[in-house]
Amino acid sequence: MTADPSKPRRRRIGWRGAAITASVTVLILGAFAALIASGHLWPNRIFASSHTTRGIDVSSYQGAIDWTVLSSEDIDFAIIKATEGSGAQDSRFAKNWSDAHETDLLVGAYHFMSFESEGATQAQNVIDTVPDAPGSLPVTVDLEFYGDFFDNPPTRTHVRNILDPLLAALEDHYGTPPIIYATPDAYDRYVRDDYPDNPIWIRSVALPPRLSDERDWTIWQYSHRDRLRGYNGDEQYIDMNVFAGTLDEMRALAAQSAR
Repeated sequence: MTADPSKPRRRRIGWRGAAITASVTVLILGAFAALIASGHLWPNRIFASSHTTRGIDVSSYQGAIDWTVLSSEDIDFAIIKATEGSGAQDSRFAKNWSDAHETDLLVGAYHFMSFESEGATQAQNVIDTVPDAPGSLPVTVDLEFYGDFFDNPPTRTHVRNILDPLLAALEDHYGTPPIIYATPDAYDRYVRDDYPDNPIWIRSVALPPRLSDERDWTIWQYSHRDRLRGYNGDEQYIDMNVFAGTLDEMRALAAQSAR
């Protein structure tokens, strides 16, 4: 059929054009992913900005911390690693705890829970390490997978046999229900539909969190690749968090620990 010269011709992209378009798309997506991986672009920062009470969590990986400098970085609270399992203590906890309490920050401690020792002995490790300081945030139990447990998660019954006595002993000693920190997978397996008195601290570094049982979160860890002034350790990044309420409401949470 002879083409009508009065009508504009449609351009056909063809396989070469499609291949070029696909390559450009891959490059753009790769650059976007690289920016996220480098910590220069993190979508959650936009969503988290609607929450005005911000904080950090740190461990010995952040090295020596100048708490005067770090506390001036537009943060309101700090949660510091204290213990792990039944016998390990973070090498910088005592100094971090003391120095952080010299600032205006609300300060708390966290325990990394092991799946390999009893809850009672883990609780004693926390009690022996973390002072019962009035006005501190409730102790946090960090519930997440590690090592071979990523591929072979322990059963709910196994975890509950550790977690339940650990939480009970810490509440009895410190006078307030501990915070439970969890990844989404750990939350769904071990926490969902239970522990109504324990504040939930959820990790979600890609999108805003939504708990599977529609429960409200108390603290949201929205980034693990921020950079602030005031520390100089092997880990160049620092975890960022927001509190669901106001600073006064977080102070009220801390006041529950006062005796």
